[in-house]
Amino acid sequence: MIMGEDDTRPEVAILLQLLGEATERVSEDTLRRWVRANGARPLRLLLEHDFAAFEDALAELAERGFILRSSPPAG
Repeated sequence: MIMGEDDTRPEVAILLQLLGEATERVSEDTLRRWVRANGARPLRLLLEHDFAAFEDALAELAERGFILRSSPPAG
């Protein structure tokens, strides 16, 4: 999990569902780093309950082959 602890909040179930394919293709450590990457954008989207935008960000990560960038893309 993101915090390293089990959580009973409904958002956790949504997060796990959204991350279903990703957890089959990449390590939990990589997903934790991604959620906090890029100014914590994915984490912010989760906290704002913007699950559609989080899913879009996850799709972008999948398109890159689950490779984390060290900085945001230019342009």
